[in-house]
Amino acid sequence: MITNRRSFLAGTGSLLALTACAGVSEISDLDQGKSAFIPAPDKSPALPETSLSSIAKSKGLRFGTAIGSDSFKDADYLKIIAAECDTLVAENEHKLYTIQPASGPMQLSRGDELVAWGEAKQMDFRGHVLLWNRMEFTPDWVSEKSFAGRSDMENFVANYIKNLTQHYGQKIYSWDVVNETIDPKTGKMRDTVFVEHGGEQIVDFAFHKAREFAPHAELVYNDYMIWEHGNESHRYGVLKLLEGFRKRGTPIDTFGIQGHLGINVGNSKTGYPDPQAKEWQAFIDEIVGMDYNLIVSEFDVNDTGLNRNPEIRDQEVAAYGKAFLDLMLSYEQTKDILAWGLCDRHTWLQTWWPRKDGVIKRPTLYDINYQPKPLREAVAAALHAAPVRKA
Repeated sequence: MITNRRSFLAGTGSLLALTACAGVSEISDLDQGKSAFIPAPDKSPALPETSLSSIAKSKGLRFGTAIGSDSFKDADYLKIIAAECDTLVAENEHKLYTIQPASGPMQLSRGDELVAWGEAKQMDFRGHVLLWNRMEFTPDWVSEKSFAGRSDMENFVANYIKNLTQHYGQKIYSWDVVNETIDPKTGKMRDTVFVEHGGEQIVDFAFHKAREFAPHAELVYNDYMIWEHGNESHRYGVLKLLEGFRKRGTPIDTFGIQGHLGINVGNSKTGYPDPQAKEWQAFIDEIVGMDYNLIVSEFDVNDTGLNRNPEIRDQEVAAYGKAFLDLMLSYEQTKDILAWGLCDRHTWLQTWWPRKDGVIKRPTLYDINYQPKPLREAVAAALHAAPVRKA
């Protein structure tokens, strides 16, 4: 149990290769524990003959993954990323708690290293995130800062967005401007230091400033509500938020669906629960009807409560993941698919929601020996089946 924000942020390290989002109602609800022991790899990476990014490109899509600074310690993992992807996003290196863990100059060297590597590999880069409107991931120095009213908070947000977006310029083609601002329990705006001093309009303000300082970039609202039971209030709140953006003329281009599937799968003894596919499709229909594009920004499939047998588990993960991607890719408004890590050796889910039996989790496309799994083939099949996007 995480008892306070200070100890959480101070103790993240490699743990915060976790995510843009934990995919739960509150961080204090997380069943956080030690990951299973992962032995050294005993095989060389199995690189694809046809990459996922090339299949995606043939349909007018991008395919990519999140990448963290720790990835540079694993040359074999980098080979897989380079072979499969044309798009990257930083796991944590472009977040406020990494860039400014304390008041003072921005610390951008880790993020710069990732962007430079992607640039050298001729990959596109997404930016994540300009305003993460959650107190759990806001450094204490910001929470404790004395803001002299709305204009002071607006100046703080505007300067941060300006400095970060202009530092990278056109090296970053898309920004998650605001992340997870809806409280999943209430469907309303989260109560944060940003809202306290800047009002709920601080979210709109962030988008206007992002458009001003990064006019070339795709501007995204990103959140983790999903098609499983228990997300109803969250989905409703996000829908109302997106409706409000359109009514107010807020400059937002795209809705980012994180795609952390099966987060509560540990509650099921028989595999994944039946998704609310009809309700989810109605939700997406409403959003594309408001002229938003879509991206799947953080795809993985939690296997906490599935069969211990890895072959059975892999088939269940692949089937569940493919069903979701088939639905999302049926919308021509879906432009990007990004995994939140490509290899079981590099996934936040090894640490969060650990399996009671202690076995290694298998939520990504490649196993701990860098070998492709059925989920990788499921992603490929979903991309092959996707309609070609119109130019």
